Amino acid sequence: MTKLLQLYNLTVNKMICFSTPLILLFTRIWVALIFFKSGYLKITTWDSTLYLFEEEYQVPIIPWQAAAYLATAAELILPIFLILGLFTRPMAAILFMFNIIAVISYPILWESGFYDHQLWGLMLLINVIWGQEYYP
Repeated sequence: MTKLLQLYNLTVNKMICFSTPLILLFTRIWVALIFFKSGYLKITTWDSTLYLFEEEYQVPIIPWQAAAYLATAAELILPIFLILGLFTRPMAAILFMFNIIAVISYPILWESGFYDHQLWGLMLLINVIWGQEYYP
């Protein structure tokens, strides 16, 4: 019986060693693509972006112009680091906070549910906690 348990533990450990990097890569790419697409949309429709930040979004503390520029820059730059695996944990932590600010700033999400943002936050937290990174 102990040999069977040892074989089971060995098999599970090998599966974990193989699957963990793949899961981390999958979550990094998934979230990075979503944020990058959002940033690309912001920059290609800049007038609409400025209007939304002025009238719709209620970003706390900073002026709406600065929020528009910072949000667009964050959504275009940080995902590149995530996809490449450079500074994964700090970039995922920054995007996690960015995700929280996005939910706070757009009250309509509270009424209709923000399940996507919860999923993205979970994927980012997985990379903050278990992420593997490369420091050049």
